[in-house]
Amino acid sequence: MELRDIEIFLTLAEELHFGRSAERLNVSPARVSQAIKKQERRIGALLFERTSRQVTLTPIGEELHQRLKPAYESIQTALAEVTAIARRPPAALTLGMMGAQMHEMRAVLDLFRTRHPGVELRFKEVFFSDPFSALRAGEVDAAVTWLPVCEPDLTVGVVLREEPLNLMVNASHPLARRESVSLEVLGDHVVPSVAGPVPDYWPRSVLPDRTPAGRPVRRGPAVATFYEVLALVASGEVVCTVPDEGRRYHAQPDIVYLPLRDAPPVQWGLIWRTDRATPLARALAETAREMGD
Repeated sequence: MELRDIEIFLTLAEELHFGRSAERLNVSPARVSQAIKKQERRIGALLFERTSRQVTLTPIGEELHQRLKPAYESIQTALAEVTAIARRPPAALTLGMMGAQMHEMRAVLDLFRTRHPGVELRFKEVFFSDPFSALRAGEVDAAVTWLPVCEPDLTVGVVLREEPLNLMVNASHPLARRESVSLEVLGDHVVPSVAGPVPDYWPRSVLPDRTPAGRPVRRGPAVATFYEVLALVASGEVVCTVPDEGRRYHAQPDIVYLPLRDAPPVQWGLIWRTDRATPLARALAETAREMGD
């Protein structure tokens, strides 16, 4: 029995009138009559008693009505729900990325895509001069940044990785000929300051205010992007600490990257707004956690 014939039967069982049923279904009364006769031949019994005055269900017709109606309604509900799913905008996870972190996370992102093929990954660049505003404004669902992050409204979902800290100097700088340096040399040179809404502790975790011996580190021109840092270092105005990704992704002939032998490694983490932790952000964190085990 075709779905349309079932619909015709159920409509006639409710209306008990061929003309009204045809009008409701936007078909001719002959089409209704034809569908009912077809069903009666298939079943081998009358489904409706027809007189010039009225149409009534036979006992077989009543039995069929009671069995078909719930099944038909279930089919209609399933079709409506699947249609709504098909029309729903695709699920998306928007990530705030700083520097070359998308390249560093490629294996994690590839596995996440495999596990969540219907999810669209979107990316927004986040700068060290304003690491948290995009999260707080809801422009990204999660962000990758160096740690620590000690903000009461933000949560560190997972530590992604760690890498060494280097010192960037101009290629003609006296330090450039060394194989490595100590954080203590920062007391002898000028480093950039950060132009942006950052809590004091955050840039200090990679660019300290004092050397290990307690000497102050002089701050120079304010910078907002890594390319501004590169320009100042290349000009010889400042030296600057940088995670090792700088050496790997921003090699330049006029800049030398020196290992800082006594600097703790830089940790990178995935963070999100505590009150807006999405299931997809948590799933990405879990994927990264599994790959790190």
